[in-house]
Amino acid sequence: MALELRQQLKLTQQLIMTPQLQMAIKLLQLSRLELLETVNQELEENPALEEVQESLPEERTEEPAADTPPEVEMAAKEVTVEEKISDDIDWSNYLDEYNSVGRTSYESENRDAPRYEAFVSKKESLDDHLIWQLAMSLPEDNDREIGSLIIGNLNKDGYLDVPLEQIAVTAEAPVEHVENLLELIHTFDPIGIAARSLSECLLIQARHLGVDTPLVVAIVNDHLNHLENKNYKAISRALKVKYDDVVAAVNIIRSLEPRPGRQFSDETPQYIIPDIYVYKVDDDFVVVLNDDGMPKLRVNSLYRKSLSKGEKLPGDAESFIQDKMRSAAWLIKSIHQRQKTIYKVMESILKYQRPFFEKGIAYLKPMVLRDVAQDIEMHESTISRVTTNKYTYTPQGLFELKYFFNSSIRKSHGGEIASASVQQKIKDIIANENPRKPYSDDKIATLLKEANISIARRTVAKYREILGVLPSNKRKQI
Repeated sequence: MALELRQQLKLTQQLIMTPQLQMAIKLLQLSRLELLETVNQELEENPALEEVQESLPEERTEEPAADTPPEVEMAAKEVTVEEKISDDIDWSNYLDEYNSVGRTSYESENRDAPRYEAFVSKKESLDDHLIWQLAMSLPEDNDREIGSLIIGNLNKDGYLDVPLEQIAVTAEAPVEHVENLLELIHTFDPIGIAARSLSECLLIQARHLGVDTPLVVAIVNDHLNHLENKNYKAISRALKVKYDDVVAAVNIIRSLEPRPGRQFSDETPQYIIPDIYVYKVDDDFVVVLNDDGMPKLRVNSLYRKSLSKGEKLPGDAESFIQDKMRSAAWLIKSIHQRQKTIYKVMESILKYQRPFFEKGIAYLKPMVLRDVAQDIEMHESTISRVTTNKYTYTPQGLFELKYFFNSSIRKSHGGEIASASVQQKIKDIIANENPRKPYSDDKIATLLKEANISIARRTVAKYREILGVLPSNKRKQI
């Protein structure tokens, strides 16, 4: 068997991801906030990229004419400012006042000044609120340390997740002493804090408000499962009390707070800034890109001129500048391409979903990514990237671009309807039901069938869970 080397020509097609294409794909799938962070980071790292500062037009200064003789320029008198001291100042009193012997204080730029954080409002946390009350209630340092251990082991809802025995071992204190401090913390604001279970939390609040009747205590201790399912008749039979008394006790329990630490939640709301606006002007709709807050970029003119003049730069400076200028140009072009693509996708959505923009969610049509991709002659993956985490403000409200792509549901007598429209119809049916006799999923499916929408009961249950609506037995009100 002989081994030999041969040369062979072969023609193949291969997709190569150039750096420019990679950057374009990366920017296309970023949200508006992520795009701003990427641009700001690139501005810090790339010296060839700069932001165009919007400013008022500078005043034009008069320059000497080109044919002005040098002698005239040299003969021009220089403008000088003559400072004169008034003779009316009483210098004796001035010196006596400021040269007096005594303690003199001088202000320095390095003096201790209030920090910026001192002027910014900060929401008080649950731990800070409880530690302050603990310091006001316990004079001894050892008890404060044990109380701090208890407070430090509370979850965001205000419940104690750690057994008292573990806290006692950590603090090297008797369990009875730790339990006494826990009972003290139970009296802190908010009432019900540091409870070890839902039953204990509700009983602490009922005891504090003076509504801890035997019936309320019995329901909280033994019948929370029936209370959750609103099976008040079972509670009445088990406790052998009147149904109306059970309802009165349930109303008291419903007024209590099951999560006392909720008011001290540190979760900040996330505000959505739309990427694109759709306005209705007369009888037509206008699509406008949102460029507010987006820096206007350009390639640094100093680096561009240095390369255009053909100046020789030392070492690897020339290749460094070329790489940075190329990266800056790619970024600017990719951002423009991203904005252009979002605009084209929004125009296509507006064309397909015009009844929705005019009349509302009930007129939303079924649509898939392929419809927009074929309309603007792009790949479906590109449309998917464009519509992810991008939001539009419309006359009907603020929506994610993904919202307009819905699966279709066939009507009973022909035609199709979007799944989002069906969910809206289910939401309207539940909103108009009798609270004492809420509709079951079977009843809702029947009402939808009467409206020419044929879906199964399990589909109604799925859409109801998506909408965050409870089942009929838990929606029932007395």
